[in-house]
Amino acid sequence: MIFSVISDRSNGPLCMEVLKQGESRMTLFTGSQPVAELLTTELRGKVKLEDAGFDWKILGPDVLDIDYVAWQCDQDAYAYSGQKCSAQSILFVHQNWVKEGFMDKIKALAARRNLKDMTLGPVLTWTNRRIQKHIDELTRIRGAHTLFGGNPLEGHSIPECYGAFEPTAVFVPLAEIVKSENFADVTAELFGPFQVVTEYNDETLPLVLEACERMESHLTAAVVSNDLEFQMKVLSSTVNGTTYAGVRARTTGAPQNHWFGPAGDPRSAGIHTPEAIKLVWSGQREIIHDHGRVDPSWTTPEAS
Repeated sequence: MIFSVISDRSNGPLCMEVLKQGESRMTLFTGSQPVAELLTTELRGKVKLEDAGFDWKILGPDVLDIDYVAWQCDQDAYAYSGQKCSAQSILFVHQNWVKEGFMDKIKALAARRNLKDMTLGPVLTWTNRRIQKHIDELTRIRGAHTLFGGNPLEGHSIPECYGAFEPTAVFVPLAEIVKSENFADVTAELFGPFQVVTEYNDETLPLVLEACERMESHLTAAVVSNDLEFQMKVLSSTVNGTTYAGVRARTTGAPQNHWFGPAGDPRSAGIHTPEAIKLVWSGQREIIHDHGRVDPSWTTPEAS
């Protein structure tokens, strides 16, 4: 039997009991990392994960189609109010893009979003207070500041148990991100309209790659560059399960013809693919037939 369970903060415990009492043989989960780990424990490992992800995007040194790239970054970070496992969570911007005014472009695009045209919506799993607390924690890091957003939405009727927040970006210096006392906070997944932005150059690219390697989730990523040498440098140093490369690279929008799941995790579901059907919706089973009659002259052999 196969059935779907849609859970939120209100019915999560009930859904867990349904899965446990129903003795689910396999559960496919997409959602936040903490819930994925809880399901793994409670269901004794009988899970497959699309995975949550603190998904990264790197803008390479070659500045191309800047308006398109800015639009794609806005879509990846803030469409569906950032509530998608493949949302752009951290953006590494090469200094060449900064010099061309990239930060102003993504700020202007984010400012277009509003509740009226539904380009913004309620945040189902983070309250405004919790979002603000996370922003405050990051902006206390030396050199960090709010690039844009940072305020609750006004003039709406969204209940307080949900979030209603402006598309927000917090800039954190790369050298501060990789410090052990900051890394966990900077790479905490906020399932809402929020991203971390930082700047790097050719000399500090190794710090970017170090940060990507240290992140716990390796679902999706993007290398925005048509420079093949740069692509190979990044792709050979990272492990994300679904990585888009090229000037049109994105973190969101997986079609149905390629693997979509975290790398390096045996629980990976690979949603959208024939492999996913074999891994999740079927199970290996062997039935061995041996119908031949025993020869009439057979006698019981010596013990062995």
